Amino acid sequence: MRSLLLIGGLIGFATGLVFSWAQESAWPASLWHACLAAYVMSLLMKWWGQSWRKNLEQALLEQQAAASTPLNLASAAKGSKS
Repeated sequence: MRSLLLIGGLIGFATGLVFSWAQESAWPASLWHACLAAYVMSLLMKWWGQSWRKNLEQALLEQQAAASTPLNLASAAKGSKS
């Protein structure tokens, strides 16, 4: 999770700095915009990472449930034939 925060912070800082330079802002304003963009982007990356992880865990649980269901049905069918 920390790596996503760092990546988001770096991407946000670079984006904020580039857009501030494109607007030809003063250095203090450029630094402020870059810091704000880094903060917002790191929060977005944290949210996205949590959502991605939750969906991966859910898919894994569904895959495990699907894999175990036919085995249970097959053993139940064998038990009823006896």
